[in-house]
Amino acid sequence: MTTAASASNGPVGPVDSSRVPRYAGPATFARLPRLDEVGGRTDVAVVGVPFDSGVSYRPGARFGGNAIREASRLLRPYNPAQDASPFALAQVADAGDIAANPFNINEAVETIEAAADDLLGSGARMMTLGGDHTIALPLLRSVAKKHGPVALLHFDAHLDTWDTYFGAEYTHGTPFRRAVEEGILDTEALSHVGTRGPLYGKQDLTDDEKMGFGIVTSADVYRRGADEVADQLRQRIGDRPLYISIDIDCLDPAHAPGTGTPEAGGMTSRELLEILRGLASCNLVSADVVEVAPAYDHAEITSVAASHTAYELTTIMSRQIAAGRQGQ
Repeated sequence: MTTAASASNGPVGPVDSSRVPRYAGPATFARLPRLDEVGGRTDVAVVGVPFDSGVSYRPGARFGGNAIREASRLLRPYNPAQDASPFALAQVADAGDIAANPFNINEAVETIEAAADDLLGSGARMMTLGGDHTIALPLLRSVAKKHGPVALLHFDAHLDTWDTYFGAEYTHGTPFRRAVEEGILDTEALSHVGTRGPLYGKQDLTDDEKMGFGIVTSADVYRRGADEVADQLRQRIGDRPLYISIDIDCLDPAHAPGTGTPEAGGMTSRELLEILRGLASCNLVSADVVEVAPAYDHAEITSVAASHTAYELTTIMSRQIAAGRQGQ
C-alpha cells in the first residue's frame, strides 16, 4: 500500500490514487490507514456506528457508515477550500465500527459510550459516521467527560429534543433533550441549523427554547447566506469546546434523498459545506454525521455529500491539532 507519508517521518496518509485505482482495496474513510496500521494511536479517529434501532420512520442508517466510506474513495489529500492537507497535518485513521446491540437500545447506548471513552482516552478526536441520531447521546456523554459541558451545533431538519417515542427515552428524536437533562451541554451555546417542516405543535418550539437552543432555519440560511450564518454561530460558540452533530437530512431531499425522515425545503450541500468552513476557527473537539440510509439513495448523492461533510470536519480538527502543536 502506497501512502502519502510513512510513520517514521510524519502521519501515515491515504493510498496514493495515482498508483492504486480508487476502486481497488478496502474502503476505509478517504482510503486512510486502519487504526491498527498506525500503532493504535491517532489524532482523529474516523469510526462507524452501524446502529439504527432508534429510528421512527425509514430504517437503514446502519449501513450509512460503510456507504460514506465507499463514497469517500474520491476524496483527495489537499483541501483547497481550507488551504490544508488534513492527512499530513495530523494522523487520521479509520478505527472501524463500534458493534452495538441492535435489539437493546439501552445496552447499545452503553456500548457506544464505552467505546468512545476508549478512543477519546487515547487522545484522539472522533469523527463518527452513523447510524441514526440516537448515537449522539452516548458520544456527547463521552466528550463531556473529557471537556466538561460542550457547545453544540446541531444540523438537522428536526429538533430532536422531544421527550419520548412510544414511551422510549432513547430514540433518534430525543438525544438532545436527554443531553440537556444530564447537564453535558453548555446551554449558553446551543444551536439548531437547517430545521424546517411540520411539528407536533407550537409547544415543541417553546420547550426547545427553554432548553437553551437557538434556531437557524433552512429558510434563514437561504435568505441570509452561509457567511452571515457562520458568523452568528461563531459568536454564539466563542472559544468553548464544540461538538458538531450533522443529520444529513438537514440537506434538501434533492441533495440527500438517502435518509430516513426527509423534509422538503432544506439546505443545499454547498450551503452546508460553506457554513462548516466558516467555523474553522472554532474549537471542534469531535463530530458526527448520521442518518445516511443508502437504500433510499440515488447514484450515491447522499453518501457523497456526507463524505465531503466529514472531510471538512476532519480538516478543521486536523488544522487545530497542528496549530496546537506549533504553539507548544
